[in-house]
Amino acid sequence: MSERLELTDWRRRVAGLYAQVREAAAADPAGAHALWREGRDHLFREHPQSPLLPDDPLRATGVPYWPYDASLRFELPLLGAEPASLALGTGDDGTTTLERVGRVDVPGVGGLDVWWLAQYGGGLFLPLRDGTAGTGSYGGGRYLLDTAKGADLGGGVDTLVVDLNFAYHPSCRYDPRWVCPLAPAGNRTDVPVEAGERLA
Repeated sequence: MSERLELTDWRRRVAGLYAQVREAAAADPAGAHALWREGRDHLFREHPQSPLLPDDPLRATGVPYWPYDASLRFELPLLGAEPASLALGTGDDGTTTLERVGRVDVPGVGGLDVWWLAQYGGGLFLPLRDGTAGTGSYGGGRYLLDTAKGADLGGGVDTLVVDLNFAYHPSCRYDPRWVCPLAPAGNRTDVPVEAGERLA
């Protein structure tokens, strides 16, 4: 299989996993989170496009997470925000342009900017760099949503499901060949979010 087809298959499987998670979460959010963890561990262990290096011990142990906390799942309205654009360097791929489309007010965390990936096809992007960054989680932050790559927990016409238990590290945390867009100023908080993927 060519590398492009492998990447296509990876994205297809990630999108399929999130579709299963959205369906399961309607009745059992904690069970949906367990399904997500199991699916991610399988992809990270087995798939040729895994961000894990071949000798990474996480292939055997799985990725570590904080325990699931049902109080950290929210369906939040997308609030207005002053339009803004960012051009982020992505190494050999050039730049990724982000356009701010609104904000969400996350209880206990505060306001976070919601971005639109302004490339072909687009998608919503919600990164987070919280008070655990550099100690409990990756120093560059984590992602809550990246709908261009299938990481979408659902919502309504004017709302987004934001579940902090689904915060995950970008691929560049595992392999330096990846260059990832990281959390800009409006997506940073000193509040520690001890939920989702962690370093150990």
